[in-house]
Amino acid sequence: MNILCILGSPRKNGNSETLARHIAISLEEFGHEVEFIRLNPLNISPCQGCGGCNKTGTCIIKDDMGPLYGKVDHADQLLLATPIYFYNVSGQMKCFIDRFQARWARKYLLHESFRQGDKRTLHLLATAATHGKKVFDASILTAQCFADTLDVEYGSELLIRGVESKDALLQQEEQLLAAKEFGRVIGEGQD
Repeated sequence: MNILCILGSPRKNGNSETLARHIAISLEEFGHEVEFIRLNPLNISPCQGCGGCNKTGTCIIKDDMGPLYGKVDHADQLLLATPIYFYNVSGQMKCFIDRFQARWARKYLLHESFRQGDKRTLHLLATAATHGKKVFDASILTAQCFADTLDVEYGSELLIRGVESKDALLQQEEQLLAAKEFGRVIGEGQD
């Protein structure tokens, strides 16, 4: 299984990346390949709402986003790993998701389908400093809408509260074990 993990944090090796890498340990034990893409260092412009993709289903902006469309299209499983900023995904992750307006146009305006056959699933991995009851609500909705646009199932999520400092998750052994179990479930195809 080809698994693509999109890292949406501006902090290298922050909590959401730590979470994703612990999940990957279990996935790799099952022989699955996990590719990580860190968004922050990439040159990805925000969607301009120009409608340039409406006739072709292809974004007209030329930047580092171009190759990522194919990677997403060919992944069997997608993991979105993001910190929560102002009760939603990071700006980097939101910019990435917004650029899939071209896939939305392809699906809804041009009535073209993507990869057929195999079940594909998107999972949300999110970390937040706060313990608020609704801290993950907007990010879950964003991920669900993204999955719908990509014609993939929305799978499950692993959501962790109370991790603010860069290495806070490393101090929470129970959460790290939960991450490995999450990876095991995906790796065994039980999602």
